[in-house]
Amino acid sequence: TEQRKKEHEEFTDLMASDSAAKELLGFAKNRLNQFYNPKLYKPPAKRELAADDRIAVNLGGGTAPPTPAPAGIAGTGITVLAEVSAHAHQSSNVAPPPPPETFGAYAKKSQMNTGVIAMIDLLIKDLDKEMTEAETDEKLAQADYETLMKDSAAKRLADSKSLSEKESATADLQADLESHKDAKSSATNELAATLKYISSLHAECDWLVQYFDVRKEARASEIDALGKAKSVLSGADYALLQTSSRGSLRGSP
Repeated sequence: TEQRKKEHEEFTDLMASDSAAKELLGFAKNRLNQFYNPKLYKPPAKRELAADDRIAVNLGGGTAPPTPAPAGIAGTGITVLAEVSAHAHQSSNVAPPPPPETFGAYAKKSQMNTGVIAMIDLLIKDLDKEMTEAETDEKLAQADYETLMKDSAAKRLADSKSLSEKESATADLQADLESHKDAKSSATNELAATLKYISSLHAECDWLVQYFDVRKEARASEIDALGKAKSVLSGADYALLQTSSRGSLRGSP
């Protein structure tokens, strides 16, 4: 941006100086045409008089001030042309010098002034070329600058959108991470409870295995007793059962 601003300022200064130079060269050329090419001479536009000047002219006490000649441009060497133009302007207010004594001398001087006018035309042409090139470069530079600004704005917008999307994705991932942490904690607690339950089952199974034979014998005795009881209930000899019962009692400690 600063570089584009500097380039535009340089372009503005160049156009101003070249325009002033063209105006000054045109003024000098017109003055030369006044004497050597009267048909091409263009009289200056009448300047609007100030109130004081109008009063002086109307009263016949003075004349209107002359139209000021264009000023020179510092550092360009055009001040010499300004001085020449001013001198020519002053000379126009007095009687012209007498014509040359011979036609040959006049023709030689006319050729010299024609060469000066041609040189002025060449300078004006060079200034026009420089101004045209400067305008073209300025338009291209401005177009490039506008394109750069447009691309930069689009890139900033895209980067901002991408950043927002990434921030949103990061927030979603963070939420998922917290959810997974909670799920992991819950699963860990559930696993611990399951392992504890398995441990208790293992202890119970160990007890069952350890006393399986004892419980098997006890269950067989219970089945035998139940079978005898069933026989009694079915009408077996009570005396026999009683004798058997007494024998059992005697054999008991």
